[in-house]
Parts: sequence; C-alpha cells; structure tokens
Amino acid sequence: MDAPVLPLWAEVVVAALLLLGAAIALLGSSGLLRLPSFFERVHAPAMIATLGCWCILAAAMLYFSVVSGGVAWHMLLIAIFLAITVPITTIFLMRAGLFRARQARRKEVPPTLSRIQPTRVDKP
Repeated sequence: MDAPVLPLWAEVVVAALLLLGAAIALLGSSGLLRLPSFFERVHAPAMIATLGCWCILAAAMLYFSVVSGGVAWHMLLIAIFLAITVPITTIFLMRAGLFRARQARRKEVPPTLSRIQPTRVDKP
C-alpha cells in the first residue's frame, strides 16, 4: 500500500502543528509533577493539554483533508467534544476535591458559602 503524497506546505504545517501540540501537552503534563497541591495541579492538564489536543486535531484535520480531497469534519467534532467535556470534568474534580478537603478540615481551603451568615447591622 502506497503512502499518500502530501504537498510540501501541508507536510510542514502538519509537522509543526504536531510538534507544537506535543510540546504543549508535555508542558501541561509536567504541571502534574511540579505543582504542589491538587487544586493547582488540576489547571495544568485542563488548560494546557486541551490546547495541545486542539493543535494535534488541527494537524490531523489538515492531513486527512488534503489526502481525501474534502474537509475531514469528524476531527472538528472531536475538538468540539473536548471543548465541552474537559471544563465540566474539571469542575466536578474541583468540587470533589473541595468537599474532601473540607471534610478533612484543611485550613488552606475556603469555607463554603452556603454556611456563612451575613453580619447583622443594628440600626440606632
């Protein structure tokens, strides 16, 4: 089976997007090792690795669009699915982490807003 021949401009752009996406994903993954607390560690893969996935999906979309002669829409659907699900998953992880930290009575976690009573101001 012969490999499809891409124009030079497409090869360069696909390779650059793949390398950029891999470098960004590596940077986001290194945040898991370097950041000290769970709450700081959640942001690195959620934000930076998502951008890396978008770059890799853009490279794949360009590659398959040039090879097939039409637009590869399925890659765009994957990118949209990632853009919707990653923030929701991050919110659920953060809420579970806050719940467990509050149950352990850690001091670095802010108190819940539902139990804070407003201060009463007496009128003279």
